[in-house]
Amino acid sequence: MRISLAETLSLVGPLDDSPGPDTSRERFRSFLTKNVKDAGELRDYIEECLRSSGDQFNRALQDLVNSVGHFLGFEVTFGRYRGVPNEVGFDGHWKSPTGVNVVVEVKTSDTYAIKTATLVGYINELISDKGIPDWHSSLGLYVMGRPDPEIKQLDNAIVAEKRTHELRTTSIESLLSLAELMTVYDMRHEDVLMLLRPSGPAADPIIERPIW
Repeated sequence: MRISLAETLSLVGPLDDSPGPDTSRERFRSFLTKNVKDAGELRDYIEECLRSSGDQFNRALQDLVNSVGHFLGFEVTFGRYRGVPNEVGFDGHWKSPTGVNVVVEVKTSDTYAIKTATLVGYINELISDKGIPDWHSSLGLYVMGRPDPEIKQLDNAIVAEKRTHELRTTSIESLLSLAELMTVYDMRHEDVLMLLRPSGPAADPIIERPIW
C-alpha cells in the first residue's frame, strides 16, 4: 500500500540542507528514486504538494520536479533548498546526454515578481566554475506549479530583457505530460529538448501542440 506524501515526509524528517548521506533530504530523494516508478505517481505527490503549505512541502516539490527530470532522460543534480554565500543556488541542474544543460528554478506560482537576474546569475556562476561549458549549451528553465494564464510578468520580463534564447517558462503539468508521453509512446529525449528549446519564453504552447 502506497503511503501519502505527508506520511512519507513525516517518516524521513524535516527537509533541510544538512550535509551527509543519511540526512532527511537524502532519505527522501532515495525514496523517490527507488519507489516512484512512473510519472502518474509523481503527479499524485506533486498535486498533494500544491494543495499543502509550508517549507516541508515547498522543498519536497523542488525534489519532485527534479525527479520529473529523471523521467525525461536527464542526469539530475539536486540543488539546495536555501541559497548560501559561495555556493550556486540553483534548484536543479539537468544534464542531457546531448550536451545540453538545463538549470531549473521551481516556483509554486507566478503571482509575485520574479527577478530573471537570479537564474541568469546561477548559469554564469556554473560557467565560471566550469560546471557547464557556455551559454550556447545552456537553458534556464522556470517550472511553475500553479501558473496563472492571466499573469505573464515573467514571460514579459524575459522578452523585455532579451533573454528569449536563454530562458524558458513551463508548468509542472506540461513536464509531467511529457514524461507520460515518453512512457506510453515512442517519444525520445531529443523530442523533449526540441519542445523546450524553441525561441520564445513560454514552452507550454509548444508542448500542448506537439509536432512528433
